[in-house]
Amino acid sequence: MSQQTARNVSPAQAKPSRQAPALDVRPGLRWMLQNVVWFWLIGLAIIFGLLNGFFFSIANLQNILIQATVLGLLALAVSMPLLVAEIDLSIASNLGFSSVVGAMLVSDAHVPWWLGMLGGVMVGTLIGFFNGICITRLRMVSLIETLAMMIILQGALLAISHGKTITDMPDQYNWIGQVSVLGWPLMPVIFLAALIGGVVFLRLTTLGRSVYAVGGNAVAAASAGIRVNRIKILAFTMSGFLAAIAGYLLAAWQMAITSNQGNGFLLYAIAAPIIGGVSVFGGRGHVPGILGGVLLLTVIHVGLSIVNVPSFYVDMIGGLAIFVAVAIDAMRVRMSSPR
Repeated sequence: MSQQTARNVSPAQAKPSRQAPALDVRPGLRWMLQNVVWFWLIGLAIIFGLLNGFFFSIANLQNILIQATVLGLLALAVSMPLLVAEIDLSIASNLGFSSVVGAMLVSDAHVPWWLGMLGGVMVGTLIGFFNGICITRLRMVSLIETLAMMIILQGALLAISHGKTITDMPDQYNWIGQVSVLGWPLMPVIFLAALIGGVVFLRLTTLGRSVYAVGGNAVAAASAGIRVNRIKILAFTMSGFLAAIAGYLLAAWQMAITSNQGNGFLLYAIAAPIIGGVSVFGGRGHVPGILGGVLLLTVIHVGLSIVNVPSFYVDMIGGLAIFVAVAIDAMRVRMSSPR
């Protein structure tokens, strides 16, 4: 460097900066927001356990697993359309309608119990497929189309059951909801199998990766050669299938089907995956997070009942959990977006 150039360099420029680089806290905060459901779950379990020792009893843990099974299958059903940036509001009504079809095939048409079960599951799957066709081929808005389907199925359930409770189902039909192995109910095994299947499908298959691609950016996915409409139809078909399985398990557990079967599940089934990290904007979410959201809401309901909190407060706290879930999801979106 020449003397003239050296004289033009300021002292601040000549000295190396001693200021430490700013610490980016975004990755750690993003990780906490993505896994906050597990912190909530552990904290609430400890609180309920301290308030009432029965919470950690074997009987109560079995009760939590059974209740989480139906809600968990519905949460998985909701997650499939959510991952492709759509929504299915008809899952709870699909649960009730498909289960009453299966039960009436057995009780009225006197078909074998397994054929009645398969018939109910097939009906629920076809309902999901029909939703997907309407949304992709007819360009209907999923929120409105599935809302209409929800109302139709609620009316159809009332019409078929004539407002009565169906209880004359054979023991074979109710077997899965009543049997235990080594003192533990068998129903949660179905939920576990569905979780494993969800992980394999979403993470290890081309179709599963296409689901994330379509939810993240449908235009870019189409440009990459992914058939967006087929992926959306697949997502809604899987949603209907899972809702129908949940309907059969709920009927087998209760050994009855009421005229309002499935009412009360919808909002919590939507909240559970959102709490667990599934984005309402599509393209983000994973099965372990869905499990965490399901367990959290189930623990809230069971725990509040054990500590004798009045039932009307339970609904209020459940609504608060949904509100917080949506707020956290909005924060996740902001954290993941570029500055």
